[in-house]
Amino acid sequence: MITLHGPEGVVAEGQACAARPLPPHGTWLDLDEPSEAETALAEAVTGLAVPSRSALSEVQNSRRLNRRRDAFYLSTPMVSFRDDDLTVRPLGFVLTPERLLTVRFQPLAAFDTVKARQAERDGPASSIETFLALNEELIDRMADSLETMSDELDSLSTRIFTFDVSATGQGRREGAGPGNFAPKRRDLALRRLLRAIGRRGKALAKLRASLLGLGRILPYVAGEAESWLKPEEKARFESLRLDVASLDEFETRLSETVQFLLDATLGLINMEQNNTFRVLTVVSVIGIPPTLMASVYGMNFKHMPELDWTFGYPFGLAVIAASALAPAVYFKLKGWF
Repeated sequence: MITLHGPEGVVAEGQACAARPLPPHGTWLDLDEPSEAETALAEAVTGLAVPSRSALSEVQNSRRLNRRRDAFYLSTPMVSFRDDDLTVRPLGFVLTPERLLTVRFQPLAAFDTVKARQAERDGPASSIETFLALNEELIDRMADSLETMSDELDSLSTRIFTFDVSATGQGRREGAGPGNFAPKRRDLALRRLLRAIGRRGKALAKLRASLLGLGRILPYVAGEAESWLKPEEKARFESLRLDVASLDEFETRLSETVQFLLDATLGLINMEQNNTFRVLTVVSVIGIPPTLMASVYGMNFKHMPELDWTFGYPFGLAVIAASALAPAVYFKLKGWF
């Protein structure tokens, strides 16, 4: 879909954008998952090359940030900010003093917010202002996502270290603590914890990729397009740069928290495995004395006093039972099981 926007809302949509020259109040051409025909139309009416999805997905810094005459070609990976679809897709900007052309391949709430402001006749008036408004909204949503992630990690930390989840079915929730569950329930709880931590770690990595992309774009444009910028626009660029830096520090702390929780969960899993091996070890040790006694009384020597005893057989069984019971009591007193 292709839409031309201005400070007062939508100027033209679809094939209606084919007017050339574009109206001066149409400063922002938005291409949302454009078709080949829409890409060709945008190039025809703006005279700018529209980067393809593969070009926007390049990872080299020189491909993501470059200037062709008076046009800046910028790209960054961008998350969708949706809990059910935290995928990363490329986002491209083509910025000139007169026009901003955006190329995206997913719905982004930040774009909808700026369009809503324009529809209310309170939107940015120039290409630079639109570029700044979009980046401000994107950074705000990254901040919200990181704050939500922080709350989720705090909740996971509580479940891991307090074990206050009862065995009444709460353990079936995602990321519930192991508590005093039966071994199978504890195993399932730990698996859920690992999956929950893994999902948060994966989401953080995607947010970090988007944050780093914007963190490179903003100072690049502020430096290269300095002659275009008004004093207040320079101040907004500096404010965004500082916001990105603070979010980067916050994301680093959250990444460290994810690693800490992962290590703690793996430590709990190791403890569970050690408990299992300890039980097996105790059982095997308890089984050795009765096996020895049974072996003694299973020997076929001609002269064995117990063979002539009236209660020889019960005596042998009692000795075997006592030899098993004695180490069991010892290990119980030691707290091994």
